[in-house]
Amino acid sequence: MVIHAPQEEEIRSLNEMSIKLADPGFVLFATAVIIVSLILIFVVGPSHGQSNLLVYISICSVIGALSVSCVKGLGIAIKGIFAGEPVLKNPLAWILLVSLIVCVSTQINYLNRALDIFNTSLVTPVYYVFFTTSVLTCSAILFKEWRHMPANDMIGTFSGFLTIIIGIFLLHAFKDVSFTLSSLPVSLRKDERIMNGNLSNNIYEHINGNEESSLLCENEIQINENTASRRSGNLASF
Repeated sequence: MVIHAPQEEEIRSLNEMSIKLADPGFVLFATAVIIVSLILIFVVGPSHGQSNLLVYISICSVIGALSVSCVKGLGIAIKGIFAGEPVLKNPLAWILLVSLIVCVSTQINYLNRALDIFNTSLVTPVYYVFFTTSVLTCSAILFKEWRHMPANDMIGTFSGFLTIIIGIFLLHAFKDVSFTLSSLPVSLRKDERIMNGNLSNNIYEHINGNEESSLLCENEIQINENTASRRSGNLASF
């Protein structure tokens, strides 16, 4: 994704940001996000939020797309403050600040609710996938970075994102799965038994070889002792 990601369009002032925010495509997207969020919060949330993980995660993810756009605009405003521009007199800066506070507060609230009710190992991957998808959609609509991307970069970006999604799903889906010999296919069981049999035979042969070598050493020691005692007896007789 990093290699094939589109180059971010440089926005230098709040006036340029206001033009981007006033684009009909982004206005339609932001309106849809607000309507969907209100429906999820006031209609779906009270009835299905305690039993369905996707309700609270969807609220956090959809609103997170707007919070990322607000952070982008506030970053431009802060740069303008250090450059000596009259940013505080621009109402857009205050609108972005208030919007960011509301969005982040809502995200934290419903994310904490999801973590209190559901398992963290389920909340984390689902939230990552939903949040990343909504942010990419918002950035594509707001900055239109995909217009000048070649086809190979678009395929590479989507392939990388899809790989991350599948990897996170596999890591969390099979994290608590335990594999035993009875759950393996029959062919794998036979192979494992053959390997275990060869291993046990090798160990048995190794132990027997060590025992035989130790017996040979003991026999040689006894023969040497007998020979030495006979020689000492012959010397004593002389």
